[in-house]
Formats: sequence, C-alpha cells, structure tokens
Amino acid sequence: MAKLSYKVSYYVLYVMFAAILVVLGLFYFGGDAQGDAVLMGVDPEMWQPAQTDSLLYLVYGLLGLAIIATVAAFILQFGSALKDNPVKALKSLIGVILLAVVMFIAWSMGSGEPLVIQGYDGSDNVPFWLKITDMFLYTFYFLLGATILAMLFSSIKKKLS
Repeated sequence: MAKLSYKVSYYVLYVMFAAILVVLGLFYFGGDAQGDAVLMGVDPEMWQPAQTDSLLYLVYGLLGLAIIATVAAFILQFGSALKDNPVKALKSLIGVILLAVVMFIAWSMGSGEPLVIQGYDGSDNVPFWLKITDMFLYTFYFLLGATILAMLFSSIKKKLS
C-alpha cells in the first residue's frame, strides 16, 4: 500500500511540475494582453502578460490542492491517533484550536475601511475582503514569528542539553 501511494505521489508531482512549467512558459513568452502596449500608447507600467489569468488559476488550484491535502492528512492522522492513543490525539487538536484563535484575533484586528486605489473600479474593495486579507497577513506574520522563535529556542535548548 505504501509503495502504491509513493508511486502515485511521484507521478502527481511530475505532472504538477509539467503544468507549472507550461503555464510559466505561456506567461513569460505568450506576449501581452493588449498587443504591443508601447505602440498603442498604453502606459508601460499598466502592461499585462496575456496569460496572467492562467497563472493565477494555476496558483489558486495548487493552493486548493495543498489545503485539501493538509486537511485530509490531518483528519486521517487524527483518526489513526484517536484509535491508538485518544489522549495524544486530543492534544494534537491544540495546534488547530490555537490557529483558529489566532485567525479570529487577526480577523478582529483587520481594517474594513475601503482603500483608495487609483484606476480600480472593481467590487472587491469591500470590508469583508479587506478584513480577510488583513487576517491572512497578520496570521502569516504571527506564524513566521513563531517559526523563528521555535528555531531559536530549539537550537538554544540543544546547546544546553
């Protein structure tokens, strides 16, 4: 069973690498969305590659797959641990609960005040999406800080042991 999952993950990895290389090739060498932006009098800073949407959809898809794989692995591992050692399994929930608390606090800290963006007339400059963006940024900063502190303290602990 383990050998089969290794083979499947091996081939899925290379299929994903191929998809990434194809989309990146299209993005970098696929021209621009407006034809020749400079000749048309378009501001060069507003230039956009023709395959920007493809690249964004690829990133969304890969992010979705990573989230699904992470949640599925957590559920399977939690179920296995619950069967073998219920106390240890419940302790593993502490990390998930702490992450939910950090995300809630980050959501509360987020600003819902609409941004003034020149040239943007879209519908995403609303309090909900602004607070979501702030929540992800603050959560990322917290996790980055926690990772750096964990690395420092683990090396200090190793030196003292």
